[in-house]
Amino acid sequence: MCSCVRSSRALSPALLPRLLHPQAGFRLVSRGLRTSPQCLAVGGDSQPLPLPGQARVVICGGGVVGTSVAYHLAKLGWTDIVLLEQGRLGAGTTRLCAGIVSVAKPISIECQMANYSNNLYQRLEEETGVKTGYVQTGSLCLAQNQDRFISLKRLASRLKVMGISCNIIKPKEVAKLHPLVNIHDLVGALHLPADAVVSSPDVNHALAVAAAGQGVQILDRTSVQQVVVEKGHVMAVETDRGSIECEYFVNCAGQWAYELGQASEVKVSVPLHGCEHFYLLTKPLQEPLSPSAPVVIDMDGRIYVRTWQGGLLSGGFEKNPKPIFTEGRTQLEVQSMQEDWDHFEPMLSALLRRMPSLESAEIHQLVNCPESFTPDMRCLMGETPGVCGYYVLAGMNSSGLAFAGGAGKYLAEWMTYGYPTANVWPLDIKRFGNLQSSRTFLRHRVMEVMPLLYELKVPRWDFQTGRQLRTSPLYDRLDTQGARWMEKHGFERPKYFVPPGKDLLSLDQSKTFYKPDWFDIVGAEVKCCKEAVCVIDMSSFTKFELTSTGDQALELLQHLCANDLDVPVGHIVHTGMLNERGGYENDCSVVRVSKSSFFIISPTDQQVHCWSWLKKHMPSDPHLHLEDVSWKYTALNLIGPRAMDVLAELSYVSMTPDHFPSMFCKEMSVGYANGIRVMSMTHTGEPGFMLYIPIEYALHVYNEVMSVGQKYGIRNAGYYALRSLRIEKFFAFWGQDLDTFTTPLECGREFRVKFDKDTNFLGREALLQQRQDGVFRRFVMLVLEDHDTELDLWPWWGEPIYRNGELAGATTSSAYSYTLERHVCLGFVSPPPGADGIPTPITPDFINRGDYEVDIAGQRFPAKAKLYPFSSLFTQQKRRKDEVELSNLQGK
Repeated sequence: MCSCVRSSRALSPALLPRLLHPQAGFRLVSRGLRTSPQCLAVGGDSQPLPLPGQARVVICGGGVVGTSVAYHLAKLGWTDIVLLEQGRLGAGTTRLCAGIVSVAKPISIECQMANYSNNLYQRLEEETGVKTGYVQTGSLCLAQNQDRFISLKRLASRLKVMGISCNIIKPKEVAKLHPLVNIHDLVGALHLPADAVVSSPDVNHALAVAAAGQGVQILDRTSVQQVVVEKGHVMAVETDRGSIECEYFVNCAGQWAYELGQASEVKVSVPLHGCEHFYLLTKPLQEPLSPSAPVVIDMDGRIYVRTWQGGLLSGGFEKNPKPIFTEGRTQLEVQSMQEDWDHFEPMLSALLRRMPSLESAEIHQLVNCPESFTPDMRCLMGETPGVCGYYVLAGMNSSGLAFAGGAGKYLAEWMTYGYPTANVWPLDIKRFGNLQSSRTFLRHRVMEVMPLLYELKVPRWDFQTGRQLRTSPLYDRLDTQGARWMEKHGFERPKYFVPPGKDLLSLDQSKTFYKPDWFDIVGAEVKCCKEAVCVIDMSSFTKFELTSTGDQALELLQHLCANDLDVPVGHIVHTGMLNERGGYENDCSVVRVSKSSFFIISPTDQQVHCWSWLKKHMPSDPHLHLEDVSWKYTALNLIGPRAMDVLAELSYVSMTPDHFPSMFCKEMSVGYANGIRVMSMTHTGEPGFMLYIPIEYALHVYNEVMSVGQKYGIRNAGYYALRSLRIEKFFAFWGQDLDTFTTPLECGREFRVKFDKDTNFLGREALLQQRQDGVFRRFVMLVLEDHDTELDLWPWWGEPIYRNGELAGATTSSAYSYTLERHVCLGFVSPPPGADGIPTPITPDFINRGDYEVDIAGQRFPAKAKLYPFSSLFTQQKRRKDEVELSNLQGK
């Protein structure tokens, strides 16, 4: 093969005009389906059809993602749908896609999307009469080392929860399934028998035919120039052929989605960036492989391989990617992307190591296929935060074909019902803000993201690019004291603090599925929180101020919040903001600062989402004002029994519970600084105070706290200690344990729902109905038994939970409890459905009488499950009677 590489440099063949699809144009083949020529105008040299003057929705992008959205909207009964493509339908990345549909994805929602896509593509030919090239080949994910093998076992456990067939197999079984694979350096593999390959242009064609058959108008050679927005709503789309009035716009422009978002007068942030992506095509092998030979995914070798027309197609994700597409690039330039043999050489070498018999194979072509990537390797989906009716589905991170079917379905549901039928928060475009739309940031981050697609990712890994974007005023001070940092929503947060004398390099490089090197460091921080006092910089938390001249602020919050906000000034209320289904859109703490002013504290990554939710429901009232004050305040969390002594010395005010009751806020002086909002809560269940400090006083207050605190044994702590404390107290966090489908009744928070308050809050009817029908799943706490912290794999999240040997749910978060000296997992369990398939309400008896196990990478560990925190028994803390029921602990 090496000699062929040299000859290919000279030949430099032009890119195939229709890779994997030999037909020159789109030929409509109908099996029981009539397609009107007025609906589909693509291919050939025919004149473009007239542009309609109005539509309900305009979709920009004629690749497989755009046609999937059109297809699913039409399936849901939408009419007046127009799909616009600036070139030929499917002439962008879709035309050059490798055609692999695999469920081997990092997060569960992506696995679900890929699984749906697989099933959709399998039935498309029967539905449309268009051949899609679908072949169920299965796939083999190879492991060259034990850490990779563990990650595959964890993936297998997660896939089994979703009912997806998979098997962990030995190297000898790999050889039986694929005769070309060199197995001598393998320790095992994951076999996914339902994975498939397709012809992506044909899938795109079939989706277009099906959509057109239901009335979708598809027009090519029509470029969108900008989206017209008035008063925050989509009003029209301007193209190079005229304008279309519309209510909704969907940006499926792939690698041009960023530029399209920036082109309008009201700019929309679509954080993605293009990279060159290479794969190789060989001529037919001397001994051709079966078309059903499995796809090989060798992530340690950074390559994938599939059969192609008697030969092979092989690509990968190199360590040194090549970003592309600065401003001014056009769609036509995709066809002139240059091959680069020097750049592809490491992947070619990896291919020959994995399949040595290919040494004599002849090369047909090296294809350069542009792909778009996002800052966190997850696609962008949903309604944009600044413009109502403007939706995005883009940034597929080289999995566009695998995701397109499921992503199109979920976005269509989102547009139809207000939210999809699955939790897509990990993909929601509102997880990003404008701060991630910098071109320099995106260019640097994409160079890290592309190699990471096949990199081994162990728990607690962090991105290295685009860092120190948002920092606390204390960043430099904490950094010199040994802080080790992680990033959340662009904000640097301390993980833990390395004591003097520790080997910093080894700690930074300690990446493992087992006991981490920071274990003792975090343990010391937790011990200090319980016995003395610690300070944690929590400035990244989202902070809003809602004010009004009258009762408007209170009325809005009473409508949005399940708890009662009509409390005396100075009181703090923990509450959820629920949607109409009763699920959590936001989990927050609200302080009534004055009669008509409220201070709202939410999780860090809720900044854009919470802002959008509040603005969406705010009446147009000039006397009602919402301000994001996250940047105005530094937040310090003083945790521990001596916190009150530190603050008492600094403020000359008694901080005992008699003078400063729990869940109360006072504006105080701390040291020389005035106007510090001091709150008696810590987000951990431990005693202490949150200090919200105007940023100009932050360094002074921190220095004073540390100085006075020396006599009380004060030390810095990080978010790892916070996580351990909150999980052993059974505290649920939004984004990890709570989501838009989780209700307060399912997670034991009914006491924070005030059904009898005067205002009819959002989600009330759904909760009343759920209370009547019963809850079908329940948030539980599990403490692992017979689990060796030193030797066994650690649980992290997403592990299957078994009850009496049957799958009952999955964990959502976990941590080592230094109090219990055991691992604690939080998660949801459900009883099996009844004989008629109808869900069965869950009862405390069901939870208390079960024998539980947690599956960690295929190994099950026994666990005790409870509805209330075990730590109550060990710490002898007093709990309300309705929160504690531990008398039968020893018998379970």
